[in-house]
Amino acid sequence: MKVLKKVVIDNLLERISESPFLIVVDYSAMKVSQFEELRKRLRAGGAKLQVAKNTFVRQAASSVEYPEELAGHLVGQTAVVTGSGDVCATAKTLKAYGKEISKLPIRCGVLDGSFLSQAQVIALADLPPMDILRAQLLGVFNSPAQKLVSVLNEPGASLARVLQAKADQG
Repeated sequence: MKVLKKVVIDNLLERISESPFLIVVDYSAMKVSQFEELRKRLRAGGAKLQVAKNTFVRQAASSVEYPEELAGHLVGQTAVVTGSGDVCATAKTLKAYGKEISKLPIRCGVLDGSFLSQAQVIALADLPPMDILRAQLLGVFNSPAQKLVSVLNEPGASLARVLQAKADQG
């Protein structure tokens, strides 16, 4: 039995180590069909949902030095979500499916070794997709360059307007 426990903990440890995030959810009120649908939706976004004993998750999380606040949220029927994709997309999937079935409370999360409360995980879900965030960031970086070009072009444009006005007068 100890060998089986070690295998399960090592599997969890490997998944937690490879993932930049971990989200803890309570699946107690879900039906099997709903659970499978959630797994399918998460898999499409590059995330995986796994049910594990809370003690196993605690041991794996302490091995990778996750914050101790996480242990307080590992009670009852717990499932953990890990993945290699976008944490915001994963949180958005959990939030949307939770609203759809009204039975999937998000407990907490860990992102890059920092503890996230339930409100913080939901705030991640409310962020725009990564592509939109990148476009907004590029717009912020591009704005000063556009203003600089406008300022540099203004003296020449002013001179051209004055010359055109003189030419129009005769």
